[in-house]
Amino acid sequence: MEYVKWFEQLSKNDLLIAGGKGSNLGEMTKLKLPIPEGFVITTKAFDDFVNLNQVSSQIKELIEKCNVDNTAELLETSKKLKELILSKEIPVKIKSEIIEAYKELSYSRRIIDKRVLALISAGRELALVAVRSSATSEDIPQASFAGQFSSFLNVKGTNDLLDCIKKCWASLFEPRAIFYRVKHGMKHASMAVVVQRMVNSDASGVMFTINPSTGEDEVVIEACWGLGETLVQGEVEPDTYRVSKKGEILEIKIGKKNRRRIRDLATDKTIEVPVPKDKVEAQVLSKEQILKLAEYGKILERHYGIPQDIEFAIEKDRIYIVQTRAVTTKAKIEEVKISAEPILKGIAASPGIVTGKVKIIKNLEDLKEFEKGNILVAKMTSPDYVVAMSKSSAIITDEGGLTSHASIVSRELGVPCIVGTGNATSTLKDGQIVTVDAYHGLVYLGEVKIGKEKEFLEEAEKLKTKTKIYMNLGVPEKIEEYKSLPFDGIGLMRIEFIIASYIGEHPNYLLEKGEEEKYINKLAEGIAKVASAIYPKPVVVRFSDFKTNEYRELKGGEKFEPTEANPMLGWRGVSRYISKEFEKAFRLECKAIKKVREEMKLDNVWVMLPFVRTTWEVEKCLKIMEEEGLKRSKDFKVWLMAEVPSIIFLADEFSKLCDGFSIGSNDLTQLIMGADRDSAILAKMGYFDERNLAVLRAISHLIKVAHSNKITVSICGQAPSVYPEFVEFLVRNEIDSISVNPDAVVETRKLVEQLERRIEKEKKLSFSLV
Repeated sequence: MEYVKWFEQLSKNDLLIAGGKGSNLGEMTKLKLPIPEGFVITTKAFDDFVNLNQVSSQIKELIEKCNVDNTAELLETSKKLKELILSKEIPVKIKSEIIEAYKELSYSRRIIDKRVLALISAGRELALVAVRSSATSEDIPQASFAGQFSSFLNVKGTNDLLDCIKKCWASLFEPRAIFYRVKHGMKHASMAVVVQRMVNSDASGVMFTINPSTGEDEVVIEACWGLGETLVQGEVEPDTYRVSKKGEILEIKIGKKNRRRIRDLATDKTIEVPVPKDKVEAQVLSKEQILKLAEYGKILERHYGIPQDIEFAIEKDRIYIVQTRAVTTKAKIEEVKISAEPILKGIAASPGIVTGKVKIIKNLEDLKEFEKGNILVAKMTSPDYVVAMSKSSAIITDEGGLTSHASIVSRELGVPCIVGTGNATSTLKDGQIVTVDAYHGLVYLGEVKIGKEKEFLEEAEKLKTKTKIYMNLGVPEKIEEYKSLPFDGIGLMRIEFIIASYIGEHPNYLLEKGEEEKYINKLAEGIAKVASAIYPKPVVVRFSDFKTNEYRELKGGEKFEPTEANPMLGWRGVSRYISKEFEKAFRLECKAIKKVREEMKLDNVWVMLPFVRTTWEVEKCLKIMEEEGLKRSKDFKVWLMAEVPSIIFLADEFSKLCDGFSIGSNDLTQLIMGADRDSAILAKMGYFDERNLAVLRAISHLIKVAHSNKITVSICGQAPSVYPEFVEFLVRNEIDSISVNPDAVVETRKLVEQLERRIEKEKKLSFSLV
């Protein structure tokens, strides 16, 4: 089939075909784990649906025009996009394949529900299925996208199935999903849909193979009666079980589970009913089930190589695994000592300590009054709260456990969170100042000074590596959140975020108005915020690398920016700086750097020139910089980004003009392979891969030539944050530094330290054999 793939035909490598959820279900099927039978409607179906209905240009235009920070504008854009998707018909060829697969699934003899099987065999009924969205940006190691897309349970019949599939596609454009992708710097993705035999759950839950609240290396399981929606929505206090990796049950905490969602056997619809009194505070899972689940968890963690977040369902004492994904955040433990008495207690879901003003959210209307820095207090959160959650300084809910929506999203956003307090919305008042201790699940009235008993020290901080571990950074404010991570400096600070978010106007437009000081001061302020926070560690600031289409989006930009057929390969980077049309604007960036280094005395700031093509343009650029008081010296280094093949071939010549190279692996791969990095077609076929031998040889050559000229080499592309084997290649080639995303800093330092020890042992063994 062109548009349908059965689970056994898929693996974890099929993300772009089956989405995060679908590819992981395929991988688990290959592991022979108990997965309910099903198939995936691939991203090609969605892409062809969009193209054949000729709506792709409308979608792109609506998204590009939307200011996601404007809630009203975001809601209106989402509404238009969803209506657009739902108004179109599924093309006949796609529809026929889906119906054929659904019938095949329905008549499978593997279906356990005897009642349904009997009716199917008699030709009177098709199977009940779960229809679940599976986006290409969902359930991947970089982000779990918790609760962002639609899923439908107890779906029956071809009409309902096709309707739910369109609703899953439309959910790609939910306000929360659009906002989340933009804020995480992700391209707007495609959508696959999972169709899976419906498990009539007697119990269900979620399991982590690392404690998400403390970071301890143990299995944490939460379980409730009925379908898992009740748990994920935070509507009950679940049972919580902690299990050591050696198979010992460490703790059993029984929750109060007073309601559940189940299938009504008369109507086959999902209904919510009270839990029988004798089960409200009864243990959901038996000892055998707890240990069996923990064993499945360990199998998946070993197989994927990173901690997993796993969903399960139990039907007639049989355990089914229905989803797995990487744990996207890991908490840090911090010991604190407080003399005051708390006014609220709950479950510590996302660590941190914050003092702020309470804002109680009772309905979606209240979200309009939510201000940045407020402490969001609600009965429970839903995906519609994500915009406000991203602005909050802390989150407190009445209900929910470690796997509720509030818990998962707050950990991804890095916002302190306490759930399951029982009465936060009635105890706290609007405007009240409180201190949230989300390490221990406690809330105090007023501002409480918290003295640390001991300074928290990540194990990785103690690890010494020859290879420096740098960190990539976009948003200056985030340095407060990340500065305790064990990095040696900022290997890439993008100033585009400062320009887009804090200035919002084209530099030439400001020059025309005589407001260049505004541009200089805002840039300097953002850069200084980071440089001062980590002084004396270096901060490598990349001069602006907007493309023409991106500069046009800034206020006044239409007047100064041409329309290019391919902005990715057009007027960007150094070619801008030396042009008469942009030189004055570039000089403003230089003045901002000088202001930070000389007036603010932050001499740990270095610079990087992006998208370098020729030596002569670098020479011209360096001359402009010198005229603005920025001359290469012992404590002011200039790096060149290695993104264009010409810099690889002429590494010896470029080495005379800089102090270091920084490899941009995305653009370098794109240009070496001639493969558009945004092309889903080429990615599916394996063309865009930073691990391609041609790319690896280019990097190896650059390091060798640079070192022979006493020039350092770093890398700031995405590959080291994603592929451990790529990190090993870099270390073995003796790269000087590796700059990764904040969430990969700890693991990368640990990995590099292990690799360097292993390589040293190999050298000693080789020497002894000689």
